[in-house]
Amino acid sequence: MDFLFNTNVQFYIAAYLIGGIPFGLLLAKQFAGVNIKESGSKSIGATNVLRVVKENDPKLAKKLGAATLALDALKGLFVLVVAYFAGMSEATLWGIAVLAVIGHCFSPYLGFEGGKGVATGMGVMIFMLPLETLIALGVWALAAKTIRISSLSSLTALASLMVASFIIHPQMAHAPVLLIGFILFYKHIPNIIRLLKGEEKRVV
Repeated sequence: MDFLFNTNVQFYIAAYLIGGIPFGLLLAKQFAGVNIKESGSKSIGATNVLRVVKENDPKLAKKLGAATLALDALKGLFVLVVAYFAGMSEATLWGIAVLAVIGHCFSPYLGFEGGKGVATGMGVMIFMLPLETLIALGVWALAAKTIRISSLSSLTALASLMVASFIIHPQMAHAPVLLIGFILFYKHIPNIIRLLKGEEKRVV
């Protein structure tokens, strides 16, 4: 058990456990009295919070959706900032970024189920790859406004971030970026299937 006293390992565990906190589920239960794991897409992310809570209280839905988005993004970013000021290496920071996303997507508090990982991925990427993330956010905003399909907007933004990372940082080791991208695409497989069938719902 000596490895638990290793600072890197402690940050990895913290990233996974904090990343796994299902803020959307907690906020919706506390303030709207609904279980989003049993409604809508059954995801714990901001889109499903907005969709489910909106049925009874549109104003509250917007507030809880925004809060979920912010908290899901900040939970990965928080551990990275602490680790950075603690002097952790870039390799360790990337490990933290990956584990925060894994924590959200496969939460230890939800039987290793979780959300799609978009907000948490955005939070860690804005720290690790700020320029690429800003490009991705611009793509997401444009797609969200024109396409109005949350999953397709997120996947388009993710693809643009990955492509931009190869263009802007061609010498960088891209394994962590590809791993995070793979996790997010994997979690979106049901959405991709619905998109291909023309059954994915638009955000209204």
